[in-house]
Amino acid sequence: MLKYILKRLLIMAVTLWIIVTLTFVLMVSIPGSPLNEERGTNETVQKNLEAHYNLDEPYHIQYLLYLKSIVTLDFGPSIKQPNQTVNDLLGRGFPISFELGIVTILVAVFSGIILGIIAALKHNGVIDYMAMSIAVLGISIPNFVLATLLIQQLAVTYEIFPVATWSSPAHMVLPIIALATGPMAIIARLTRSTMLEVLTQDYIKMARAKGLSPWKIVFKHALKNALMPVVTIMGTLLAGILTGTFVIEKIFAIPGMGKYFVESINQRDYPVIMGTTVFYSAFLIFMLFLVDIAYGILDPRIKIHKKGGES
Repeated sequence: MLKYILKRLLIMAVTLWIIVTLTFVLMVSIPGSPLNEERGTNETVQKNLEAHYNLDEPYHIQYLLYLKSIVTLDFGPSIKQPNQTVNDLLGRGFPISFELGIVTILVAVFSGIILGIIAALKHNGVIDYMAMSIAVLGISIPNFVLATLLIQQLAVTYEIFPVATWSSPAHMVLPIIALATGPMAIIARLTRSTMLEVLTQDYIKMARAKGLSPWKIVFKHALKNALMPVVTIMGTLLAGILTGTFVIEKIFAIPGMGKYFVESINQRDYPVIMGTTVFYSAFLIFMLFLVDIAYGILDPRIKIHKKGGES
């Protein structure tokens, strides 16, 4: 297991390096300079600004300085945010984005699993059809469209929930619904299909023959095996939720990293774009690593061969 973990850590490092390199190449490939808006300044000031942000250096020097900033976890000053460093923006915005993402994941997972279990137990019944209809709608409607509808109906028309800030639990409801609906629908459909398959296994029939209650059979014997496919897709869902928060944060005016990231793209604030991309990529890669470890814990049948393969 230790050898497997070390191997995965090496792969993670290589993956992050590729992301870092591609991000840098894309940034420097964009025509013009992020200081184009400073054309009103004289030539001396312009050169001083370029030197301050290392924009006057050759690309290979900028790349090495970029790698150094990542290793030292110092992403440098923001070009468009006065007297602010990228680390300051991450420290201020990431906790809010992290809170939104984690609560969304918990809501999506628990509600999706419960909905899928109920649909499986009431197979081909009214509850099953209603649950799957909700799941289909959740998958079909993009989160930014759903967010707009929620604001229009529940915040503007009926004034049930507040929006445009992040100061109370009530402000969290609509963004979480907008983000969690799609993943919840996917988890519900997957849980239902796998639960139906597991409930036909011999050991489940034996548990029923012993007189165990349906809910005890589900939660004690069937659920663990039914969750394996859900854990498998958690990496993809995590990526979708964590990156989807950027758009939702902008729509709901949440002061998280989405606000700074979208503004940095519009303003061509290279340090913020690259720092945010690297930070979120590293965070996501680490979360995918935890998902792989959880997969092995949930299913003891998965073993690591001495040659490095999996069975």
